[in-house]
Amino acid sequence: MKTRHGISAVMLTAAALAGVGMFASSVLGLPQGGGQVQVPTSAADFFLPGTQPNKDSLSFEPIQASNNCSYCHGEYNATVAPFDSWVVSMMGQAARDPVWHAALSIANQDANLAGEFCIRCHAPGAWLGGRSTTGDLSQFGAEDFDGINCHFCHRVVNPTAGALSAVGYPNNVDLTPDPEILAALTAEGLLPDAALGNASFVVDPHDVRRGPFDDIGINFHGGPELVFSPYHANGAMCSTCHDVSTPTLSKQPNGSYALNALGAAHPTMVKGDMFPEQRTYSEWLNSTFATTGVSFPDGRFGGNHPTGVMKSCQDCHMPDQQGGGCIFYDGDPKNERPDVPQHSFAGANNWVLRAVKTQMGDDADYFGLTPDRVDAAIARNIQMLRDASDMELAQVGGQLTVKIINQSGHKLPTGYAEGRRAWINVKFLDAAGTVIAERGAYNYVTATLTESDTKVYVARQVIDEVVAKATHLPVGQGMHLALSNVVALDNRIPPRGFTNAAFAAVNAPPIGYSYADGQYWDTTNYAIPSGANTAVASFYYQISSREYMEFLRDTSLNGTGLVAYNLWLLHGRSAPVDMDSMSIQLTAANPADFNGDGSVNGKDLTIMLGNWGGTGQGDANGDGTVNGSDLSIVLANWGT
Repeated sequence: MKTRHGISAVMLTAAALAGVGMFASSVLGLPQGGGQVQVPTSAADFFLPGTQPNKDSLSFEPIQASNNCSYCHGEYNATVAPFDSWVVSMMGQAARDPVWHAALSIANQDANLAGEFCIRCHAPGAWLGGRSTTGDLSQFGAEDFDGINCHFCHRVVNPTAGALSAVGYPNNVDLTPDPEILAALTAEGLLPDAALGNASFVVDPHDVRRGPFDDIGINFHGGPELVFSPYHANGAMCSTCHDVSTPTLSKQPNGSYALNALGAAHPTMVKGDMFPEQRTYSEWLNSTFATTGVSFPDGRFGGNHPTGVMKSCQDCHMPDQQGGGCIFYDGDPKNERPDVPQHSFAGANNWVLRAVKTQMGDDADYFGLTPDRVDAAIARNIQMLRDASDMELAQVGGQLTVKIINQSGHKLPTGYAEGRRAWINVKFLDAAGTVIAERGAYNYVTATLTESDTKVYVARQVIDEVVAKATHLPVGQGMHLALSNVVALDNRIPPRGFTNAAFAAVNAPPIGYSYADGQYWDTTNYAIPSGANTAVASFYYQISSREYMEFLRDTSLNGTGLVAYNLWLLHGRSAPVDMDSMSIQLTAANPADFNGDGSVNGKDLTIMLGNWGGTGQGDANGDGTVNGSDLSIVLANWGT
């Protein structure tokens, strides 16, 4: 392992900041700050199958730091070298993420040791080494902040054979290269279902590396073998941490979710019986991407992909590159390959990486977070966002129709719900180019979004009356991730291949909104104000809303929320990314002709009444609300 004077002190400072004193103001079951009562859960309540923590380095070799990998897998080709792109991914920095530190502290405040469940995915090396028993980061060593690192992923074992062939494996190949490992877990009753999620991973107890290529002739890692693992090229591997369910909550016959009896594991440990905190993998699994695959003529995804048909998560998030997988192969064309997976894991985050770099100070460059790598990673994330959607504009009578098309393999947006949102902004300009009206306005100084007059795509999870009574929190309180047991709203746009039945079966249906089977787009109508000559529409995405960051600041009792909030301020308040932007020339039209058929009649009245009190179609005067003023305009224009 590389060492450097002073780095241990830096990491210990981070651990102390995010963990020590987590429960200084609370005792199990007693009120905390603001009168909230902590749910007295224990480690048993968060137990899940798979490889379990093991501190014995003889029976379970520790997960090594990825800095070791940089010698051979970094600093020879910034686009191709696996270390160079991994180290500036949010996978690589999952355990240093200051937003996660704050959310972790609140999870522990809400339910005792809930953070131990979170650490399974964000710092699996620490969890496997038995250094998460306090639920916080106080036991972490420097290497534990390595996040989801090289040695962990390349020691993960496919937990089953055969069953996954239907979702992308070729020729029903034998998918179990490690029967002895699975047999040992089976004997202990610990073998997980392949798609359980919740970090129910199986890891080789020895440092034997696995990967998706069967043509690597030499093992430079010092071990006896390299194991060919098709599992590493299939989206099923991603289910490990991208389908998350709250194991302390069980689905009831009426469809609600209630707290389990405390002191024991979930009664079934079946994902579908737990509260669906996020379902990115299941969304993909029930999309066209996972069945026939989807091709894009513009080549927006996949890099140097041989067919251009995107089927797996890896196809989009680890695009193929031309080059060498390690420094010994690079530079000689005859040793290069066309399909080196870029370990960038490009996603949607455009500011937290800079916050991590700020916190690491002078050590950031040493550990790989160099300015050029950070800039490249953020540029990849922004491009991924822009590739994930398309926009179409049309004028229908006195209405502007904005259509957002989901080009990703999951909901748009997807993943962790808190703080994430996407919305439509429309500016109407007169002939001189002056903005005369705006919908979905965003104030960059205050980070405030005007939501009332536009479409905002979001998932909102809250607590019900029973949980509220048990915790002394208000009914409908959101953002308490470990406690949320109701999906109050989910209007996020589904992917290609969506059906209501399939998404309901995996507990991921639209809530408070509707999409037809096969629909992977959404349309929103805006009344065109008088004098508008041009409309400019933009589709924005934001990873950390002001409301969420203020919640972290005000709710975390150990100061990590304030740290995250101050970093958010320092790095642009999570400035939204414009995923799409288009303009359209407008023609004069009767504002009461909502369906654009050239006449104001009963059809238009029906449209207006169907949207009474809402926004969009029926808003004849463009004030953002369908009401009596609009009815007067319709009646005044009747028959014209």
